[in-house]
Amino acid sequence: MNNQTKKFFIYTRKSTDDKDRQVRSIADQLSELKELALKEQLEVVDVFVEKQTAKIPGRPVFNEMMLRMEAGEASGILAWHPDRLARNSVDGGKIIYLVDTGVISEMKFPTFWFDPTPQGKFMLSIAFSQSKYYVDNLSENIKRGKRNKVKDGIWPQMSPLGYINEGGKIVVDENIAPLIKKTFETYSSGSFTLRQLRDKFNELGLKRKSGKELAVSNYQKLLKNPIYTGLMRYNGEIFEGKHEPIITKKLFDSVQEVMIRKSKPHSKGLKPFLYRGFFRCGECGCFITTETQKGHNYLRCTKRKNPCTQKYVREELITSQIQEEIKKVSLPLDWTEWMIAENAKDRQSEVQSSTLFADSTKAEISLLDSKIEKLMSAYLESALSLEEYREAKNKLVNQNQLLKEKLSAFEQKANNRFELTEKFLKYNMELANDRTNEENTHLFKKVGSNFQIKDRTVLFEPRGAWRILAESGFCGGNAEQMALRADHIFAGNLNSEFWRRVRDSNPRSL
Repeated sequence: MNNQTKKFFIYTRKSTDDKDRQVRSIADQLSELKELALKEQLEVVDVFVEKQTAKIPGRPVFNEMMLRMEAGEASGILAWHPDRLARNSVDGGKIIYLVDTGVISEMKFPTFWFDPTPQGKFMLSIAFSQSKYYVDNLSENIKRGKRNKVKDGIWPQMSPLGYINEGGKIVVDENIAPLIKKTFETYSSGSFTLRQLRDKFNELGLKRKSGKELAVSNYQKLLKNPIYTGLMRYNGEIFEGKHEPIITKKLFDSVQEVMIRKSKPHSKGLKPFLYRGFFRCGECGCFITTETQKGHNYLRCTKRKNPCTQKYVREELITSQIQEEIKKVSLPLDWTEWMIAENAKDRQSEVQSSTLFADSTKAEISLLDSKIEKLMSAYLESALSLEEYREAKNKLVNQNQLLKEKLSAFEQKANNRFELTEKFLKYNMELANDRTNEENTHLFKKVGSNFQIKDRTVLFEPRGAWRILAESGFCGGNAEQMALRADHIFAGNLNSEFWRRVRDSNPRSL
């Protein structure tokens, strides 16, 4: 059989995602292969063009060519180099097997010699092995480079939404970061579903880097990504990043709690009553439910655990009692303004001793760093499995991050308690304003906890500084009585034992 009767397939392949480079590279291959076919006087039956990596089996164009080869449409292959045909052991073995069985009688390459002899097949096997080694080695080098980057605190991949790649690192995208932060803050309130969050922030212009709108799943993934706190999750392991965080770890943890709570199944079709799930029965501890009778809402005990003697109570009565209870822990507006001024004076005159706390926190951080190093040594010495190492390390890194945030907050606000006191007093000013029933309920949650109804009466436990106010009997009554109490308690200044208790018990959640 001479060259004129031999039928060949031309196979070209390029795996890059750059379309211009694909077309140009494939065009170059085709040009040389057609020139070789013309020079050798070979009949080309068909041309196969593949734009996919040969790292793993399953290339559709290559598989089609093999099937047509086995069907006898051609007996030879023209390709640029053996690595165009196969970079994995399955496809390489397939070609050698077809050469062994005579299905493939010839293969020609401009850059490689081959004939179907034992020596030729041996050299072809070496060429395929070299191609596979190149791919494996390249992949391992890339993985090693990424691991080294992430250990150095540098994110090794494309920057997530809210950051941009710059100088081999990720830096905050000043246009998008505020929206990312607001997304976390909004969801942490617990008032939005992921779908509502998507609708709200898509309207505000939060989009993928491609310009496409974000889906619900994108928001879920975003809210679970610790990279926005300065930490990086890579291959199931947490690393400390050198990039600027967009949110605090505390806010991130709060969002995770809300997400877990919202993932639990809820009953559908429930009427949105004002006090649904707010109160428990003061007698049996069951939840108080709300139902509508003759145009009015009534609160009653569900009585699911034990027999209970509590009766119905109108919603309007409960609302009125809540307003009265808020007054009992509220300061008059003029007193609040005076206290704010006095607090400012105290703040200027008092110097906080922060060295002890800062040194103690830094020592804890140093200890955690040492523990992380020891964990790595234990893993390298096979004293810990990879799973045990990652789990223990992730806990320590999270603790470390929280301590660093506390230290940073303390160093930025040496007079933190004075700021909290001022915030508490300004919050009291808000309590003096007119409010809707919904706003009343929100404020009530701020000032108290353990909300109950017993004998048609609202019961609760005031929080922090509001508890001190309630216990003192300072609020409530007429103006004259309150003035006498103020003179007795404060004695004309803010240095009394009472005021120190109020200041020290300021709620940090304000």
